[in-house]
Amino acid sequence: MARRCELTGKAVMSGNNVSHAHRKTRRRFMPNLCNVTLQSEVLGSQFRLRVSAHALRSVEHVGGLDVFLLKSHDGQLSSRALKLKRAVQKKAQAQAAA
Repeated sequence: MARRCELTGKAVMSGNNVSHAHRKTRRRFMPNLCNVTLQSEVLGSQFRLRVSAHALRSVEHVGGLDVFLLKSHDGQLSSRALKLKRAVQKKAQAQAAA
Protein backbone atom coordinates (compact mmCIF):
# COMPACT_ATOMS: atom_id res chain seq x y z
CA MET A 1 0.00 0.00 0.00
CA ALA A 2 1.38 3.38 -0.98
CA ARG A 3 2.13 5.95 1.67
CA ARG A 4 -0.21 8.50 0.16
CA CYS A 5 -3.25 10.33 1.51
CA GLU A 6 -6.41 9.28 -0.33
CA LEU A 7 -7.98 12.75 -0.15
CA THR A 8 -5.15 15.24 -0.61
CA GLY A 9 -2.49 13.17 -2.37
CA LYS A 10 0.13 14.08 0.24
CA ALA A 11 3.00 11.58 -0.10
CA VAL A 12 6.50 10.81 1.10
CA MET A 13 9.02 13.62 0.61
CA SER A 14 12.79 13.40 0.70
CA GLY A 15 15.38 15.71 2.17
CA ASN A 16 18.55 15.83 4.20
CA ASN A 17 19.54 15.21 7.81
CA VAL A 18 22.02 17.97 8.59
CA SER A 19 24.41 17.30 11.46
CA HIS A 20 26.13 19.86 13.66
CA ALA A 21 29.21 19.43 11.43
CA HIS A 22 26.91 20.21 8.49
CA ARG A 23 27.17 16.77 6.91
CA LYS A 24 24.12 15.93 4.84
CA THR A 25 22.62 12.45 4.67
CA ARG A 26 19.42 11.62 2.82
CA ARG A 27 16.21 10.96 4.75
CA ARG A 28 12.50 10.54 4.09
CA PHE A 29 9.69 12.66 5.50
CA MET A 30 6.67 10.37 6.02
CA PRO A 31 3.11 11.77 6.00
CA ASN A 32 1.10 11.34 9.19
CA LEU A 33 -1.44 8.83 7.85
CA CYS A 34 -4.43 7.68 9.90
CA ASN A 35 -6.99 4.97 9.17
CA VAL A 36 -10.33 6.67 9.77
CA THR A 37 -14.00 6.03 9.14
CA LEU A 38 -15.76 9.06 7.67
CA GLN A 39 -19.52 9.48 7.34
CA SER A 40 -21.21 10.62 4.14
CA GLU A 41 -24.49 12.41 4.84
CA VAL A 42 -25.62 12.34 1.21
CA LEU A 43 -25.02 8.61 0.73
CA GLY A 44 -25.99 7.73 4.30
CA SER A 45 -23.07 5.37 4.92
CA GLN A 46 -19.57 5.22 6.35
CA PHE A 47 -16.30 4.78 4.48
CA ARG A 48 -12.86 3.69 5.70
CA LEU A 49 -10.10 5.85 4.25
CA ARG A 50 -6.39 6.29 4.86
CA VAL A 51 -5.90 10.04 5.18
CA SER A 52 -3.29 12.39 6.61
CA ALA A 53 -3.95 14.24 9.84
CA HIS A 54 -3.91 17.50 7.84
CA ALA A 55 -6.65 16.20 5.52
CA LEU A 56 -8.73 15.06 8.48
CA ARG A 57 -8.61 18.58 9.94
CA SER A 58 -9.51 20.01 6.52
CA VAL A 59 -12.52 17.70 6.19
CA GLU A 60 -13.81 18.80 9.59
CA HIS A 61 -13.13 22.47 8.83
CA VAL A 62 -14.98 22.46 5.49
CA GLY A 63 -18.04 20.74 6.94
CA GLY A 64 -17.81 17.04 6.19
CA LEU A 65 -16.64 14.47 3.70
CA ASP A 66 -19.22 15.28 1.03
CA VAL A 67 -18.38 18.99 0.85
CA PHE A 68 -14.64 18.24 0.87
CA LEU A 69 -14.97 15.78 -2.01
CA LEU A 70 -17.09 18.13 -4.10
CA LYS A 71 -14.58 20.98 -3.68
CA SER A 72 -11.43 18.91 -4.30
CA HIS A 73 -9.75 18.43 -7.68
CA ASP A 74 -9.94 15.02 -9.33
CA GLY A 75 -6.17 14.81 -9.79
CA GLN A 76 -5.35 14.73 -6.10
CA LEU A 77 -7.93 12.09 -5.13
CA SER A 78 -7.22 8.36 -5.11
CA SER A 79 -9.29 6.04 -7.30
CA ARG A 80 -11.47 5.00 -4.33
CA ALA A 81 -12.08 8.62 -3.34
CA LEU A 82 -12.84 9.54 -6.96
CA LYS A 83 -15.53 6.85 -7.16
CA LEU A 84 -16.94 8.15 -3.88
CA LYS A 85 -16.98 11.71 -5.25
CA ARG A 86 -18.85 10.63 -8.37
CA ALA A 87 -21.43 8.77 -6.24
CA VAL A 88 -21.93 11.84 -4.05
CA GLN A 89 -22.35 14.07 -7.14
CA LYS A 90 -24.88 11.71 -8.67
CA LYS A 91 -26.92 11.40 -5.47
CA ALA A 92 -26.81 15.18 -4.84
CA GLN A 93 -28.08 15.90 -8.37
CA ALA A 94 -30.88 13.37 -7.92
CA GLN A 95 -31.91 15.01 -4.62
CA ALA A 96 -31.80 18.49 -6.18
CA ALA A 97 -33.99 17.38 -9.12
CA ALA A 98 -36.62 15.86 -6.83
